[in-house]
Amino acid sequence: MGIGKEGRYYSGTFRVGRKAEWPRWTPTKNMIRREPHIYAKHAAGMPGGGPNPLGARALYLYKGNRDSLLRIHGTPQPENVGRAVSNGCVRMINAHVIDLANRVPNGARVVLH
Repeated sequence: MGIGKEGRYYSGTFRVGRKAEWPRWTPTKNMIRREPHIYAKHAAGMPGGGPNPLGARALYLYKGNRDSLLRIHGTPQPENVGRAVSNGCVRMINAHVIDLANRVPNGARVVLH
């Protein structure tokens, strides 16, 4: 797994609020503000598949009834798995996140350290 860059990853207890196959991705306002040269062109979102950074599956992590904006997701860049390079999410190789999504039900408790 890969985790967020220093200062962008945070620990806590969450629950899987929803899951998606080949999810649509939209960068957060903070991502666009920090690095507009990378993210502004995707402000309206990006369809699933291809270069979409969420990869094959995404598990959306909620805190109470609110989307935390953290995800456990796949990646089209498996060479970055195992490094702290994301904007806060947990990245997995696509085959591994597909397996996880098939095993974990909505509502499952997730603890990030």
